[in-house]
Order: sequence, then structure tokens, then C-alpha cells
Amino acid sequence: MKKEKTVDFHIKWGWHAISRMYNAYAARFGITMAIGYVLLNIDLDEGTPATKIGPLLGMEPRSLVRMLKSLEERGLIRREVDGQDKRFVRIYLTDEGKAKREMAREGVIQFNNMIREKIPLDKLVVFFDVIKDINRLVEEENAKIKAAEHEELPLD
Repeated sequence: MKKEKTVDFHIKWGWHAISRMYNAYAARFGITMAIGYVLLNIDLDEGTPATKIGPLLGMEPRSLVRMLKSLEERGLIRREVDGQDKRFVRIYLTDEGKAKREMAREGVIQFNNMIREKIPLDKLVVFFDVIKDINRLVEEENAKIKAAEHEELPLD
């Protein structure tokens, strides 16, 4: 099968194009797309437990640790021990982090507005339905693979 006929090729190709666009936008503000995504996923008022950020973004723990260290060194976040459970560390945005978060938010809004202006709603509805189904199927397949690893079951 040619790569252009595979589903994953088009998903990855589209995501890479979006990623390049977001990185070009973010570079104007001295950040990257990855930094923008982290900032967008930190609760403005309550902060966010460090352990929750990685799964929200699909980041591996080591990558997240490096990212948070970098953001802290740049003055975009601060870490505080959770007031109710001392085992957890909450991540809060600094004023500079909030400003950069707003820039990232504006970039996401601009992109989504542009897409909604140029692609008819009925096509977007179908796209969202299809991508939701793809994600569900991928999750089901991942669950089968994990079950097979633990129980050595066949992978039908």
C-alpha cells in the first residue's frame, strides 16, 4: 500500500503542517508550540498538578520534567507543594507565563476561526465524527495490546 493511501499518513502529514504553522506563530513570541500547549493546559486559578500535565499532552515523564524545568528557568511557571496533599506539586503560571499563554490561545483561536471560515460546517462535523471513531478504535487496539502483554493472549 502506498503511504499516501494510508490513514495515518494523512493524520501525521496534517498534524506536521499544523505544528510548523504553530511553531512559526509561537516563535514571534519567543516560545514553541510545545511550550504553548503546556501553558494552555495549566489552570489559571487552581494551578495544575504536575502529574496531570503529561497525560493531557501525551508527553513522556522525562520530556515533561525537562519542559517544566525549562519553563521554570524562563520564569513562565512556578511550582508549589499542594496545600492539601504534600505529595503533589502544583504548577502555576507566572504573570509572564499568563501573557505567553494568552498569545498561544490567540494563535489557536485564529487557526480555528480560519478553518471554520474556509471549510463548511457539514464537512467539519464529518471530520470530527471520523477522527473520534479513529481515536476510539486506536484506544481499543491499545487495550488489546496491553491485555495481550499481560495475559499473553492472541491479538485477533
